Amino acid sequence: MKKIINPWAGLDGYMCFACSPENPVGLHMEFYEDGDDIVAFWKPTGYTQGWLNTLHGGIQSTLMDEVGGWIVVRKLQTTGVTSRLEAKFLKSISTNEPQISIRGRITEQKRNAIFIETEIYNSQNELCASAKMVYFVVTPERAANEFSFKGCKTEDEIE
Repeated sequence: MKKIINPWAGLDGYMCFACSPENPVGLHMEFYEDGDDIVAFWKPTGYTQGWLNTLHGGIQSTLMDEVGGWIVVRKLQTTGVTSRLEAKFLKSISTNEPQISIRGRITEQKRNAIFIETEIYNSQNELCASAKMVYFVVTPERAANEFSFKGCKTEDEIE
């Protein structure tokens, strides 16, 4: 498993709720490449609850959506936007979990429409949620000009 370097870290004004290390109220997600999958490990906290000690479904959707975005960034070396996300919540996730994992991959690509599946697993590796999404990607030129994207590398690829 290879740690992915956040290409926007340090960019002035970069405050993504899910992945910016500088957002004081953000989720501070980090990502890893594991073969065809992109994986994130994350610890729920009390401020992310919906019901008592239960991780909010909107936060779960955000976690899966963000992994989808990083799949596009790393695997396709461009950026895009979520067009559709269909989430299924199969088992509640306690905010007392020591760590959950979010995993996803590309299942199909049709021109600029990327089909992605993601899942969330609790610390016992039980499937708790899943999502199918469609991402629309932009050309690398547009990604560079409009999204300040200059490529995405893993730690072992840094010179």
